[in-house]
Amino acid sequence: MTESARQERTADGRYIVVAGRRWRASDPAIPEALRQELVAELMAARRDVRTDPETARPRVQDAKVALGERGDPWWEPTPEGQRLRLAAAMRTLLRHRRPEATICPSDAARVVGGPSWRELMDLAREVARGLAGDEIIVVRQHGTDVDLATAVGPVRLARGRRWEPRPAGPRQ
Repeated sequence: MTESARQERTADGRYIVVAGRRWRASDPAIPEALRQELVAELMAARRDVRTDPETARPRVQDAKVALGERGDPWWEPTPEGQRLRLAAAMRTLLRHRRPEATICPSDAARVVGGPSWRELMDLAREVARGLAGDEIIVVRQHGTDVDLATAVGPVRLARGRRWEPRPAGPRQ
């Protein structure tokens, strides 16, 4: 029997019940391809908890926040909660992909905003600007590092000089 076959959902769909215990369900509005990446990173981090808890636990936290299972409830988002979730999604997606890979800020916005992701693009760029200011990520345009404050048009996010597996909150 698969794990999902043993899970029950509450009537409102906000929680799953596993072995009689209630857990917050992940945000159902996350596009499936991005959900799979977040879950894959979560599972990899969980496997690493026994051998490297100092690095793995923050990875688990980021993935759970990105999925909407921790932090502000996904059904009642707050601006600060969205900032934290966007940053967690950016870090989780960058961890899951090859070290040299990049993501688009819209990937994080799609995770947090679901069908309304376009409304979060300014906030996603603001969060990325903060992470770039901390040198956790770098912002690139056509393969060249750029300043997000002056960049016009599509950009990509990559691991920065101070990239670390631990979560670091976005600068405001």
